Amino acid sequence: MTTWTVLVVALREIRRNAMRSALTMLGIVIGVAAVIALVTLGRGAASTVTGSISALGRNLLVAAPGGHGRMGPTTGAPPFELADAEAIAREAPGVAAVAPVAVRPMLAIYGNENWTTTVIGTDDAYLSIREWPLSAGRAFSTEELLGGRMVCILGATVREHLFGTQDPLDADIRLGSLACRVVGVLQAKGQGPMGADQDDCVLLPIRAFHRRVAGNREVGFIYISAQTSAETPRVQRVVTQLLRERRPVAYGEQEDFHVHDMKEITSLVEDVTGILTALLSAIAAISLLVGGIGIMNVMLVSVTERTREIGVRLAIGAMGREVMRQFLAEALALSLAGGVIGIALGLASSALAARLLHVGFAVNGPAVAGAFLFSGIVGVAFGFFPARKAARLDPIEALRYE
Repeated sequence: MTTWTVLVVALREIRRNAMRSALTMLGIVIGVAAVIALVTLGRGAASTVTGSISALGRNLLVAAPGGHGRMGPTTGAPPFELADAEAIAREAPGVAAVAPVAVRPMLAIYGNENWTTTVIGTDDAYLSIREWPLSAGRAFSTEELLGGRMVCILGATVREHLFGTQDPLDADIRLGSLACRVVGVLQAKGQGPMGADQDDCVLLPIRAFHRRVAGNREVGFIYISAQTSAETPRVQRVVTQLLRERRPVAYGEQEDFHVHDMKEITSLVEDVTGILTALLSAIAAISLLVGGIGIMNVMLVSVTERTREIGVRLAIGAMGREVMRQFLAEALALSLAGGVIGIALGLASSALAARLLHVGFAVNGPAVAGAFLFSGIVGVAFGFFPARKAARLDPIEALRYE
């Protein structure tokens, strides 16, 4: 029998028992769909998170109070001061920009509208480090930064809640009890790495924040941008050493601060999501083995039902390997059909889930090809025993079978 004839006969047998064939493929369909959905969602979630981290800024380092002890992050570390940020900008080679950041939640009020938001005390370097352009207005002037004037730049969310469709430029809003003039509006950035709304903020000059809002000169974070990606590790080491000297931290003692490289966090996220996706996919792949057992069971039943047919074929000159090819073709057709249906179902379900969960949807070509190939391997592996049993039937005993 030619390969085409074997395939036609196999498909005919599958169609003759359509319901049984469909139920046999169910395990393969579920297994492949689960693997494809998990891999696709895992990759999409990882790309969404890493994209959000990258949107914080290129070559970005963030210095934060609090070190890493043996039992986890340490607490109670003193905050930075504005002079620390100025020293980094002045003394650390390879630094492109430095922005001090102080944060406090406050109620923003305009007319009859109010909105609780995050007020960020910083300077113009914050905009360049975060690669955050303005959609309207201007950045802070040198006089406003040095003089500590109460002017502000609104995030897109705050602008929408306070002003709606009105033009906010040169309008006076209140932050708590403090009057503040709007000089600019930031372009919308969307969600951050942890799902927070990056546009829900108001920027103030850092000195105005210290004098009028905080009443101190504390800085919660220092954003640092390296000149190039290759220089980021060296800048991280230099900044760490400089802050050790300024705090000061004795030789051999653990730092009471940490300088985070955003690329390290991105790599960590990719590693964690990769491991979790692989683990969940391995668990989902178990259903493929269950589907393979179902194929073997149905094929054994088929061998029993078609014993006389097999006897007739062997009696008129068919070779045992031809019978074996026939049953292997049926098992392979069942598993591959289940694989195709499973891939379509997995991609459709992952696309729907990605839309509902607001994560990226990225088709993983190797995963799709691997799932299809594995479904074929399962069909051949679990169809081999029934096929061999059919090929080894004695023609005379098979013809006598009732």
